[in-house]
Amino acid sequence: MSKRLLILGGTGEAAHLATQAIDTFGTALDVISSLAGRVNTPRPLPGRVRVGGFGGRDGLVRYIKAEKIDLLIDATHPFATAISANAHGACDQTGTPRLVLVRPHWPTLPHDAGIEVDDLVAAAQALPKLGTRAFLSFGQGGIEAFSHLSDTAFVVRLIDAPEKPLALPHATVTTGRPPFTVEGEKALFKSHGIDVLVSKNSGGTAVPAKITAALELEIPTVLITRPPTEPGPHADSIEQALGWISGHAE
Repeated sequence: MSKRLLILGGTGEAAHLATQAIDTFGTALDVISSLAGRVNTPRPLPGRVRVGGFGGRDGLVRYIKAEKIDLLIDATHPFATAISANAHGACDQTGTPRLVLVRPHWPTLPHDAGIEVDDLVAAAQALPKLGTRAFLSFGQGGIEAFSHLSDTAFVVRLIDAPEKPLALPHATVTTGRPPFTVEGEKALFKSHGIDVLVSKNSGGTAVPAKITAALELEIPTVLITRPPTEPGPHADSIEQALGWISGHAE
């Protein structure tokens, strides 16, 4: 009888894991990818896909029981702290083995390339000292932290165009889906006169093009520190995650 794996996804790593898990284990593993539903047109994924929230920890507990989930891998964005906390609690409650797929940290920025702050509120406080035309590249979540900065112009990149105006006094929206190139990011920054970048320190196998572009253009960067990862077993790569699945799939 095949095991059933629930991948909490929405990231490139989660999509890669779903593909590799199906290629590796075939019919011995029933893979379900769960997406939050914040993107209107998600990329196609192999296996089964569900879209939308669970309804908190209790809702995830009900889903795990109803779908007879054997294994869960949390491959969500490092800043998706609510679903990660719910997964931790739900798996503890149901006795479901859980693994967190953790992105590597980006290298530390050069000391004169910008600052790292604890949260979006601190980023908004620091922004006026660094520039007046800011590029925000972390989606709409938490954008209201910058709404009081009436002397700052913002360029906000989203995957989908917003359904209503953003809660910012001066905002231009640009849409795009990664991957991006360094030259493309430099051209974007120049065309909008960007003089400061705000980004979450999300990590990954490579420093993103926007950070490299800002460094090369000598545009200061404000990085928001990654929140702590939920406790429990961790994997630093797709290969380690596949090994964990193999150890639990017998």
